[in-house]
Amino acid sequence: MSNSNEIIKPNPRPVRLFFFWAGLIATFAYRVIVFLNFYSPIWVKISWYIGTVGFILYFWHRYRIEKKRSDLVIEYDLENYLAQWPADPGRKKEAVEYLVRTARTSKSRWNSLFIFWLSVVALVFGVIFDFWQLGA
Repeated sequence: MSNSNEIIKPNPRPVRLFFFWAGLIATFAYRVIVFLNFYSPIWVKISWYIGTVGFILYFWHRYRIEKKRSDLVIEYDLENYLAQWPADPGRKKEAVEYLVRTARTSKSRWNSLFIFWLSVVALVFGVIFDFWQLGA
């Protein structure tokens, strides 16, 4: 990692809210397609594009967050650092160890990366097929 000080700071609140709303809107846009099928094909396409772009934004962001967490655990050797902490009666150390261990070993970042790339591919094919239909 090049600049650890930057990576420890969370994104500004407006940025976090943007990605939160992008994920929420994308999820709603995909779910509403079931109902839009009874209304209008153009609204289905609009909703699908909104959902797909939203998933691209949201899951790219989630991947980056999970990667940052994993990188921090590795860079600062937090697992070994925690091993040096004395045991405490309130299980706080156990809770922190769980957070550190799962930040490094969780597969959620790979899931987010997979959904991100799958959404990018779907968007590219969607655009290609829609332009192809316009020319036909």
